[in-house]
Amino acid sequence: MRMRTFITSAALATALLGGSVAPAVAAPAAANGPGVFITNGDRVHISSTPPRTASAHAWWTHVSGPGTKAKVTIWLQMKSGTKWHSVAKNAKNLKSGNGGSARRVVARKKCANQNKRQWRTMIDVDLIGVADSPEKVYTKSVTVKCGV
Repeated sequence: MRMRTFITSAALATALLGGSVAPAVAAPAAANGPGVFITNGDRVHISSTPPRTASAHAWWTHVSGPGTKAKVTIWLQMKSGTKWHSVAKNAKNLKSGNGGSARRVVARKKCANQNKRQWRTMIDVDLIGVADSPEKVYTKSVTVKCGV
């Protein structure tokens, strides 16, 4: 059974990660549950390295319980009309970390123009060898000068 209970306390998430952008905290739902971990990612931005791309990163932070590695998947999404469309996806098995370059996964999409578009990411953390639920986290949407 895949179970995870979310704590909606912004204070807890802020205290644990020092104010990161998109925390999602999982608390134990059963004796053999996933424990507590935080799913996180930064906002979509223009990459500092050429070519001009929309870019975002995702990572996870272990707080307590089982699981030392997780498959972290990130979808880069752009809004078209009223709907969000995934335009890039990447996944990587990662140890827990604070978002440093060795412990994060990146999603990038080359910009075709500099038209303003709404962007966000969807992030999923699946603990390896530990049952957890399929919930995903969405970062706050931002306007970026990058059309595809």
